[in-house]
Amino acid sequence: MIKKILVSQPKPTSEKSPYFDIASRFGVELVFRPFIKVEGISAREFRTQKVSILDYTAIVFTSRHAIDHFFALAKEMRVAIPEDMKYFCVTETIALYIQKYVQYRKRKVFFGTTGKIDDLIPTMVKHKTEKYLVPMSDVHNDSVARLLDSKKLNHTECVMYKTVSNDFTPEEVEAFDYDMLVFFSPAGIESLTKNFPNFDQGEIAIATFGPATAKAVQDAGLRLDLSAPSEKYPSMTSALQHFLIMQED
Repeated sequence: MIKKILVSQPKPTSEKSPYFDIASRFGVELVFRPFIKVEGISAREFRTQKVSILDYTAIVFTSRHAIDHFFALAKEMRVAIPEDMKYFCVTETIALYIQKYVQYRKRKVFFGTTGKIDDLIPTMVKHKTEKYLVPMSDVHNDSVARLLDSKKLNHTECVMYKTVSNDFTPEEVEAFDYDMLVFFSPAGIESLTKNFPNFDQGEIAIATFGPATAKAVQDAGLRLDLSAPSEKYPSMTSALQHFLIMQED
């Protein structure tokens, strides 16, 4: 019987989160504890990529992490960002976050609606003469570069932040008594095996979101009990709810 679930994400800020409905409906305890965290790279590490921020006229932001670490690096390297720099963001929420660092002007901030880079491409194509810089995590694939190449846009991708293990304290290791673990990235699985090198899964259920995370579980020699998304259960919460119903039967 599953009574205590560790969700490897930050605790939802909204009380309307489906996770809280699950906890109430099934009488389970949900603990939110990320297995990974994001850290900025140093100016010295950045310089090895031989990228000069001032060579570009537009920055593409896919997350608030990218914004934070872009401006942190610029500050550390004493790079003054020009007033006419343009910013292209995958959502309006991310676009508005830029206000933390620069004055928001609609004529230089553009955003998509779906959160996917594909949705932003038509706007970028309208500004075909820009030189685009795309800050990224060290964990990424070439899909963004291929997409921008396909539209013949002038662009460069660079790493500005990295995903690292959010190590458990000895006290957390001692108190590790969960019935189910929920993961959202392969890096989370790496963190699990790093923090618990002798991890014995036993009856502990493991749930994953995304095919890459599911593969990481299997590659680690662990048992995968729940995988999302699926056509019927597109979110982790809907899949988790179905899983708990099946457990009750």
